[in-house]
Amino acid sequence: MIVIRVFVLFLMLSSHVVADVCATDDNGVELCLPGPAQRIVTLSPGATELAFAAGAGEQVIAVVDYSDYPPEAEMLPNVGSHTRIDLEALVALKPDLVVTWVSGNPVEQVTMLNQLGMATFAIEPRTFEGVSSVLERLASLAGTESEGYAEAARFRQGIAALAKQYRGREPVRVFYQVWDQPLMTINDEHLIGKVISLCGGQNIFGEMARLVPRIGPEDVLAGDPEAILSGGTDEDGNSYTSLERWREFGAMAAVAADNLFIIPASPISRPTPRLLEGARTICEKLDVARAQLQKQ
Repeated sequence: MIVIRVFVLFLMLSSHVVADVCATDDNGVELCLPGPAQRIVTLSPGATELAFAAGAGEQVIAVVDYSDYPPEAEMLPNVGSHTRIDLEALVALKPDLVVTWVSGNPVEQVTMLNQLGMATFAIEPRTFEGVSSVLERLASLAGTESEGYAEAARFRQGIAALAKQYRGREPVRVFYQVWDQPLMTINDEHLIGKVISLCGGQNIFGEMARLVPRIGPEDVLAGDPEAILSGGTDEDGNSYTSLERWREFGAMAAVAADNLFIIPASPISRPTPRLLEGARTICEKLDVARAQLQKQ
């Protein structure tokens, strides 16, 4: 009996040692690795941030253009852009995990990686919970559960705190300008749209079908927003978009109240834990907008 128990214990320990590390990606595909990933390549700036936030920064060996956060990511080898991946350079690095972007990476290039036997894991967080979930799944694949799960919990708690703080605030009609040439915005299904709702804003283009629709100036005028926001500055505060065009429309509520706000772009535009920072900024700007509307 003792011999049998020892043998069973040996089998349990052996199976634990060689057990696969598995997680399901945002395409619904389960990926199993023979052990925690040690050589990770990320194919979007957001994926880079998420990998580092999940505690796997030391395992990231290459990134794509504009992977500028955290700062140490800028020092890593580059394998092209998220829309044009240098497959030869990527394959030569022999990664054991490639984190892809569902809607941002060329499908044919990701397909090629799969055909070459690369372990790919597709991500596309579209909700607050999606951000936390990706952190946990990446942490599981990298063997950094302690860091990744803690960061996911911190993000959940931060979003919940903002929701509680801004619940019941006076609604503010909001236009969020993604780009000015051509003029583009977001709907309520976009993460930025969800942030606006969280802060008590009402997105005037929230019900549009496309996630990032093109619109005309006349559409904005018809919506008469009370606040206009744009993620149009880089980490150094340099502006690459403008809201000045709207100042000629003095009858618009946002212009009359001087509620035109340009905010840092990457914290609000990337689905990463820094979205919490971007959400706080938008909530604060909408509070400023409320105060200025009351003065009129």
